[in-house]
Amino acid sequence: MIRKDREITDRKEIIDILNRLDTIRVGMINEGRPYVVPVSFGLEEKDGAVSIYFHCAKRGLKVDCLSKEPQVFVEGDITIKIEKTAMGLTTRYESFMGKGIAHEISGEEKVKALQLICEHYGYGGFPVDSCGALEHTKVYEIKLSEISGKRNLP
Repeated sequence: MIRKDREITDRKEIIDILNRLDTIRVGMINEGRPYVVPVSFGLEEKDGAVSIYFHCAKRGLKVDCLSKEPQVFVEGDITIKIEKTAMGLTTRYESFMGKGIAHEISGEEKVKALQLICEHYGYGGFPVDSCGALEHTKVYEIKLSEISGKRNLP
């Protein structure tokens, strides 16, 4: 990272940004080319590791990509404002990045992950285990092996 003054090294601060994000983007490989898609997500810290969960249809390009290459890169950002400075314009922001391996989960793990997704969006009490779309949905866990953050605040 060139701008070390913007790097976030405190893990708790990085997790705080992740908790405040509405959407993350998952970067995958599609036949040797990048493929990036925004997803709704939930997260969990367990045993010192961070896992991100997202859901999708049982078939489609995401599923095809992940079945061939499970290594992914994730990114999320919060734009606060764009403002004038002595040097011109700058964007005030906070961002999160990470990489890991995505794998499909099922059974009780799948239900728990969907509950975490619902909680992230303020619907913690939603009965995902009785949802009609449950059988038509895949859920993936991304176990993050690396996380980083960056910000440009006034």
